[in-house]
Amino acid sequence: MHKRINTNPRRGAKHWRAPSRIFWKSVRGMLPHKMPRGAAALGKLKVFEGVPFPYDQKKRMVMPDALRTLRLQARRPYCSLGELAALTGWTKADVVARLEDKRKVKSAAFRAIKVKKIEARTKAAADKSVEPFNKELAKFGF
Repeated sequence: MHKRINTNPRRGAKHWRAPSRIFWKSVRGMLPHKMPRGAAALGKLKVFEGVPFPYDQKKRMVMPDALRTLRLQARRPYCSLGELAALTGWTKADVVARLEDKRKVKSAAFRAIKVKKIEARTKAAADKSVEPFNKELAKFGF
């Protein structure tokens, strides 16, 4: 973290402390970020701590090839990026954890309402006593 250059210490390497920025910098090292296509690719990359507003309502997917249990052999040591960031001076882990807990509670309530709506819709679709929607009346606004 304290690597600088002797002539002007203000112009040394920038060492990010947040996990999102550490990840961003590692990806930047894999891209030709000084070329237009690399800069465009890096401009499209978004990194966050936690799950912010527009993405907390999107469907999440699991990448099986990236799971630790499938990629690492048993008894291999590992650590998370958050732990590394905390060792290098990142102090916002408790704030992010608190916000994530609030988001998870809100998400669970939303999920419960969504499951009720799906169950009601399937029950209504299975009910034979209800007349199906008339397409001919729909033309006239009924």
